[in-house]
Amino acid sequence: MHVFVTGGTGTISAVVAELLGNGHSVLALARSEASAQALGSAGAKVLRGDLADLGVLRSGAAQSDGVINLAFGRDYSSPDALARAVAEESAALAALGQELIGSDRPIVTVSGTPWVPGRASTEADPLPTDGPVGGRGRSVTALLDLAERGLRSAAVRMPRTVHNQGQGGFAGLLAEAARRTGVAGYPGDGTQRWPAVHALDAAVLFRLVLESAPAGTSWHAVADEGDAVRDIATVIGRRLGLPVEQVPQETFGPFGPIFAMDQPASSARTRDALGWQPTHSALLEDLENLQP
Repeated sequence: MHVFVTGGTGTISAVVAELLGNGHSVLALARSEASAQALGSAGAKVLRGDLADLGVLRSGAAQSDGVINLAFGRDYSSPDALARAVAEESAALAALGQELIGSDRPIVTVSGTPWVPGRASTEADPLPTDGPVGGRGRSVTALLDLAERGLRSAAVRMPRTVHNQGQGGFAGLLAEAARRTGVAGYPGDGTQRWPAVHALDAAVLFRLVLESAPAGTSWHAVADEGDAVRDIATVIGRRLGLPVEQVPQETFGPFGPIFAMDQPASSARTRDALGWQPTHSALLEDLENLQP
C-alpha cells in the first residue's frame, strides 16, 4: 500500500519506519527541510507543506492508497494556541476525508482516549465534544461518520503519554515543567491515573488499523491502563535530582485541569480484535532513561 502520512517526524514518527518495514511505501508531509531530510533518510518520499496547506493535503491523499494523520500543533502555551491547533486539525481532517469519499480507501487519524468518571474508558465510549479539546472530538467523530459514504475511516486513540527513551506526552510535559521550576510537581493529590504507551508499540497499532480495521471504528493504543501521576513525578524528580511536591494545577497552563483528572483507559477490545500486543517498556521503566 502507498500511504500518505502527516506528522511523520513527531513523537510517533516510528509509524513511518513500521510501514516501510512491513512492505508499504510512504509519502510523508514535511514542513521543514530538517523533517524532509529525516523522512528521506528513512526511505519515505517527501511532500513539502504543513497541516494548514489543505491543497497539499488533498494532493497527498489523492496519490495514496491510504492515509495516516498524526500531525497536531505543537504550541500549547495558552488556551488560544491550543484552540488554533484544534481548528487546524479539524480543517485538515475535513479536507482529507472529502478527498477520499467514495474510494473505500482507509484513513486513520490520531485521537485521544476519552475520560469516563469512575472507570477506565473503552473503545466504545464517545469522545468528549466540550472542554479545551472538544473540537477535536467533533472533527474525529465527523471523519468516522464518513464511513457511510465509502470511506474506511478509523481512529487510533492515544493515551496521555506516548513515550520513548523517557520523552514524550504528558509525562514529558511534567519533566519540562520540573526543569523550568526546579520542582517535580503534580496537581491534585497525585493519585489520578494517566494511561501510556511506548511509541514503537503505538506504531504497530497504526499499521494494523490501516491494514484491516473496519470502517467507522475506534481503537485504543493503551499499554499501561493508568499510572498514578505522583509515581510519574517521583521518577522524574529522582532522575532530575529535584524535590517532588504537589503544585497548583495552574502551573501547567491550559493543561492544568486535564492533568488533574483521573483518566485511565483500557485496550482490551483492541488487543482481542486486532491481535495487538505491546512489547516495549512501560512508562515508569522508560522514564529511567530521562537525562538530568
